[in-house]
Amino acid sequence: MIEEIELIREVKTGNRQVFGELVSRHQQRVYNLAWRMLGENRDAEDATQETFLRAFRAFRAFDDERPLTPWLMKIAVNVCLNMLQVQKEGEPYDEERTSSRGHGGRVVEGAVQADERRKRIEREILRLAPRYRAVIELRHFQEMSYQEMASALQRPLSDIKSDLFRARRLLADRLKGLEG
Repeated sequence: MIEEIELIREVKTGNRQVFGELVSRHQQRVYNLAWRMLGENRDAEDATQETFLRAFRAFRAFDDERPLTPWLMKIAVNVCLNMLQVQKEGEPYDEERTSSRGHGGRVVEGAVQADERRKRIEREILRLAPRYRAVIELRHFQEMSYQEMASALQRPLSDIKSDLFRARRLLADRLKGLEG
């Protein structure tokens, strides 16, 4: 397997085929971020495509001494936040929009309960304001450090910590009584 740094340097010379290899390595992670932020497959697919288009256009400016993943996540978060900007922060959650997620039926009662719990958590995350949704996504699903989050969101570290605290508190309040 070719080292990522070699691929990055090749892409910077204009090699589009090599960029396809980078896309295939990071596509699922970018899609997962977009899906959790946007809540719908079609929107997540659009955001993923837009993320890689923007990355390709900006690739010559990428500092190849830095890791690629946080840079891509930064672009993906910005794409998602732009898409969410057209929605009002307080807009009610729409169950119909996320019904196409395709989780399939479960037979075992414990699995059904776990699935319902996961769906409830997903719904509550989607109800958060975009800025809170972004910090939850980056910290808990992308496992970024606070510093990486601040860099990705281009915000002060203190704001990131404050937003994460508030987001967690909002989620905890909304999920009170949820067993398991």
